[in-house]
Amino acid sequence: MTVLTAWVSLVGGGTAWAGAGTGQVAARLGAASRVAPGVTYRTVSWHGGHGTTHGHLLTVDLRDDRVSLDLLYPGAVGARDTVSGMTERQGAVGGVNGDFFNITEVQHPGVRETGAPVGPAVADGHALKAAVPDGQRFGPAMPRGVDTEAVFGVDRDGVARMDRLSLEGSVRTEDDDLPLSGFNQYAIPVDGIGVFTPAWGRVSRKRAVCGTDAHRGAPCSDETYEVTVRRGRVAARSARPGKGPIASGSLVLVGREEGARELRRLAVGDRVSVDRYLRARKARGYDFAIGGFPVLRGGRQLSGLDGRTAAVRTAAGLADRGQRVYLLALDGRAAYRPGLTLTELARLMRAVGSVDAFNLDGGGSSTLVTRSPGSGHAVVRNHPSGGAERAVANGIGVFSGS
Repeated sequence: MTVLTAWVSLVGGGTAWAGAGTGQVAARLGAASRVAPGVTYRTVSWHGGHGTTHGHLLTVDLRDDRVSLDLLYPGAVGARDTVSGMTERQGAVGGVNGDFFNITEVQHPGVRETGAPVGPAVADGHALKAAVPDGQRFGPAMPRGVDTEAVFGVDRDGVARMDRLSLEGSVRTEDDDLPLSGFNQYAIPVDGIGVFTPAWGRVSRKRAVCGTDAHRGAPCSDETYEVTVRRGRVAARSARPGKGPIASGSLVLVGREEGARELRRLAVGDRVSVDRYLRARKARGYDFAIGGFPVLRGGRQLSGLDGRTAAVRTAAGLADRGQRVYLLALDGRAAYRPGLTLTELARLMRAVGSVDAFNLDGGGSSTLVTRSPGSGHAVVRNHPSGGAERAVANGIGVFSGS
């Protein structure tokens, strides 16, 4: 079995190497440079099965009280922006792109992409959305035993973790208590009812009733219903999901199949309340969380990772009992880099010091930026595929006070 050596601590700059037990050089770290208190940046090189690839690494020390992580997002769930744009607007000192998202809709004529992410999202302690059904996700195949509820985040005790966030909630009417199965999601489970809040944004809700729990490209449901609830009472009804901003103090309920039949029973003026929250498995709650899937847990690769397909990758890792975070983005195809398989990504994240590691969206989305405190301009450190940043659904932002 190949065993990777530990990274050499650098004093005053220089480079460090990680090698295999055979003596073959496997990876190289460039000299670290300070971005802000508790945050450093350096380059990474790794020789994988498809050739040498290059990446960019932020190391974040959460033991420093001036440092924190939070969600970068465009101000709405159903929207996209560049990592540099979100970093500048939110005042982060660094960031990487985040979750996979609803980017193309070739299977559903007349339905536009929403830009909404696949997994759960929590920003500044507030839940923004829950996970879509597994069959509705975008991205590569996940390892065995993992689903779309997987998150990487920082809990309320300031500890970085990999976890799962499950939606729990109900729609309470004057006559019934109905299960809630969606929360600001671009795909609602078959027979389900989903709630959309003002955080969803302006984009159409029609995509939410397309596909099935097992097949993203299945036709849109022909049995749907939408109810607008304003200040606790039904204010409007429609046979089709709508679009446009949702007013403050209002909610929109969208149902499909059995969920649509239940919503159709409501009349204008009926009282309705909606309870919703994201339940964590390992923590009492999260200040920040983002979707993706784990590739390394307890220093071991997860079973079922793809070891054949090389691609440009973005990942987040953690060490020191969740007090140290590593954010990695590879150079893209425009830089003629071959990328890594998921098994190679897990090995690289372990080599740079991660005990646990989490795969994020890659390909043309992979982006890592830094911004000097006091500067309004974020610098893209990697070379994104296509030669320019792609607008993405969200990202991980690094925040640091002086």
